[in-house]
Amino acid sequence: MADDTPQQDGDVMDDWAAAMAEQAQEEATAQTSSAAPQQVQAADIFERFDTHPVGTGAPNNIDMILDIPVTLTVELGRTKIAIRSLLQLAQGSVVELDGLAGEPMDVLVNGCLIAQGEVVVVNDKFGIRLTDIITPAERIRRLHK
Repeated sequence: MADDTPQQDGDVMDDWAAAMAEQAQEEATAQTSSAAPQQVQAADIFERFDTHPVGTGAPNNIDMILDIPVTLTVELGRTKIAIRSLLQLAQGSVVELDGLAGEPMDVLVNGCLIAQGEVVVVNDKFGIRLTDIITPAERIRRLHK
């Protein structure tokens, strides 16, 4: 019986070694098989992009963005004011702006100047009549300032 014990321990160790080797082989096979579909999927995506010409479908693509909301702001003027003066403002206070009376007002979309115009009143509400549209080239030039 004493002779069987060392052999059983050796058999157990051999079983463990065989199980570990089998597990390592299965993991390697799983990594290889899972990596291949990812590469194929990526290749399929790139092929789909390559099959469509760049200029095709432009009118359809712009339809996707037509319902995106933007912030349109009409700016009467600006001023810098100290916090002390700001805290002293009350109802009826007058804040002087840098814009002159009768001067066209700036129309901004998401903070970017796109036009200038004059104030109009329509059905007891203020509006703006656009008098000058900023060209795309001028907008780009102003961005670089």
